[in-house]
Amino acid sequence: MNIKTVLGQLQLLAILEGISYISFGLTMPLKYIWDITGPNYYVGMAHGVLFIAYCMWVVLVHFDKKLPIKTTAILLFSSLVPFMTFWAERKILKKLD
Repeated sequence: MNIKTVLGQLQLLAILEGISYISFGLTMPLKYIWDITGPNYYVGMAHGVLFIAYCMWVVLVHFDKKLPIKTTAILLFSSLVPFMTFWAERKILKKLD
């Protein structure tokens, strides 16, 4: 993974987005069961920023690598499903290197 390229940056974002998604899921019980809102606020903010960045970088890679629409759609959809950005990074993005 070369983070000096748009593709390398997207690979890193895919991993970070996956981690933030899982972390956000872990802080939800803190907020709604035990009324501890602090962690959820910060993790939620980080997740939101990473989600938007991931989607933007998918579009950048789409134009940079001239990806098929189907591949781009799968990459965008993967941001909505927990653990799927890890799969997308391993099965799709690594093959584009």
